[in-house]
Amino acid sequence: MKVRLLLGATAIILASAITAQAQTALKWAHVYETSEPFHTESVWAAEEIGKRTEGRYKIDVFPASQLGKEADLNQGLKLGTVDIIISGSSFAAREYAPIGVTYFPYTFRDPGHLLAYTKSDVFKNLAKGYEDASGNHITAVTYYGTRHTTSNRPISKCADMQGLKMRVPDVPAYLAMPRACGANTTPIAFAEVYLALQNGTVEAQENPLTTIEAKKFFEVQKHIVLTGHIVDHLNTVVSKSVWSQLSDADKQIFTEVMQEAAERATKIIGEREAGLVATFKERGLEVTEVDKADFEANVVDKVALEDFGYRREDWEAIRAVK
Repeated sequence: MKVRLLLGATAIILASAITAQAQTALKWAHVYETSEPFHTESVWAAEEIGKRTEGRYKIDVFPASQLGKEADLNQGLKLGTVDIIISGSSFAAREYAPIGVTYFPYTFRDPGHLLAYTKSDVFKNLAKGYEDASGNHITAVTYYGTRHTTSNRPISKCADMQGLKMRVPDVPAYLAMPRACGANTTPIAFAEVYLALQNGTVEAQENPLTTIEAKKFFEVQKHIVLTGHIVDHLNTVVSKSVWSQLSDADKQIFTEVMQEAAERATKIIGEREAGLVATFKERGLEVTEVDKADFEANVVDKVALEDFGYRREDWEAIRAVK
């Protein structure tokens, strides 16, 4: 009996050891807060991948720049410090410039157009170009929000931005619309934008409505100007080292789950955006609908796609997606 019990206990220990060895631990990182859907749906996806692979993968999600800023995370895919990230195409463009064309103003008509693009051949070609250049694999695309302008002066047309002191992220394509309209752009760190608006270092900025709400920029701005100049998005990216080691079956699981998570987050962002115009009006801000054609015409006339390393054929192909 003792021998049988001993053998049974040994078998359990060996089985546990084999299971532990078979489980692969991965790090999933991003720069967004724990309350944002980019995080909550990443956590859901990490747990779901664990379930669908019968525990062979244990994925821990690190939010809010815990493993570094966005540039660090993209570099971390190469260094092996992170395995999966959520990041903008502006960072992917550092590896493969053409994929950044999606940040050029007025490329997308609306979120629906963006999502149609992610299912198109032009997206597949750009994603493949990025993968060939970096080795990393884009599994999913999430709608981040449509970028609008806030200001302490009224703006109804492009020319009204002449001389406007405006904070814009330090990403070339983000500069295109403000500069085409004559604004004086300043690349202030995101964490310092509220204070810069409050003390008058800058008098305007641009971000999605959800970000304007979350960061309370509406407290230090008088006008919400619905320029809708960039329909923004994030990519879910798996590192070369991880993707190359996944079986075809696991690649399918990772892709399906990550795309489901992207759809869930996209839905949440769309619902939040839908109610914010009314919310800002209730708070006493002036919300202005502008003639986007006026802004677009100035951008197309005054800013060259090619100056950013983008290909006109890609831009035209995206614009033609239905």
